Amino acid sequence: MSSTVTVDQIVLVVRAHGKRVTQPKRAVAHVLCDSEGHLTAEEISLRVDSLVEDVSPSTVYRILEEFEELGLCEHTHTGHGAAVYHLVGGGHAHVTCNVCGGTWQVPTEFFDGLAEQLHSSQGFHLNPHHVALAGICRECAAHHL
Repeated sequence: MSSTVTVDQIVLVVRAHGKRVTQPKRAVAHVLCDSEGHLTAEEISLRVDSLVEDVSPSTVYRILEEFEELGLCEHTHTGHGAAVYHLVGGGHAHVTCNVCGGTWQVPTEFFDGLAEQLHSSQGFHLNPHHVALAGICRECAAHHL
């Protein structure tokens, strides 16, 4: 699931918003672009540490916040453990199993009907990216229900 977004594209966006491009920012960009999945801030920090010396976890958090503000990445709360980060794009949301803790990507179109109902009845605009819906996966249901 490597992203099609490149480090150079991230750098362009950062500069276009008048922000400085530092070695730690480049390292976080590299980690996000090279990731094969969703990573916690701690996992990102560990990978950044292998690329650039002396980058504190708090610096990585600040960079992730900046990247989110610039629309480059987003985080998702999966219901267990720390939030996970990934580059924006791909049009997916998440579901997580309460039994095994697995998390899967699902197309955001799965939420279109619910989003329309919420908007028409409540004026509410659903963001299916931020929080994973919880339930029980097929394998766990076969063994536990």
